[in-house]
Amino acid sequence: MLTNLNELFRAGGVVMWPLLAFSVVAIALIIERVRFWYRINTRQHKVVREVLNLYRLDNVVGAMDKLQKNADLPISRIFLSALQLEEPTPEEFRLALESEAQAEIPVLKRFQNLFETIIGLAPLLGLLGTVLGLIVSFASLDVGDVGGEKTAGVTAGISEALVSTASGLVVAIFTLLFANTFRGLYQRQIASIQEYGGQLELLYRRRYERGDRAYASTR
Repeated sequence: MLTNLNELFRAGGVVMWPLLAFSVVAIALIIERVRFWYRINTRQHKVVREVLNLYRLDNVVGAMDKLQKNADLPISRIFLSALQLEEPTPEEFRLALESEAQAEIPVLKRFQNLFETIIGLAPLLGLLGTVLGLIVSFASLDVGDVGGEKTAGVTAGISEALVSTASGLVVAIFTLLFANTFRGLYQRQIASIQEYGGQLELLYRRRYERGDRAYASTR
């Protein structure tokens, strides 16, 4: 198996090296993003539900305690940015939620540009390998030597063209599959942040309207 892979790698020509680098980078980024989204999807809903219940019961200190223990979650940092304000108006509270939500967007979209770069360049590198392989084929082509020694050069060039093209497409398709998955998770997360943020803002407005001044953590 390894021998076949090595032969394919050598057959693909010089463009196989950058494609290999792209593959390694893509796999490393995919692993990081899978761990990131797994952490959010397995813990966020439970944490938010408990925090909102505590806040609904006027246990502000308990709610902030829970958020601080889960500060690795974006939604926790968003909630904390608003709850740590000193007696804000509802408008200030909402702006704090929105500002922190905007600050979390780069964290949620992390590596997206790199994914797009790999998706765009991998097929182009495969195409470059195709061109280089065809150049080798035509350079080795001798009409008067059909079936002779130079035919091996033609075969090698065609092999390089096909292998490099297929490798570029495989890298791009593999990366695109995960990039689209992460993009969908990002869009769902933005919707969840808006939903959860709206619930917290509504609870805060009710506290504010009834004159409860114990908005944030006690110091």
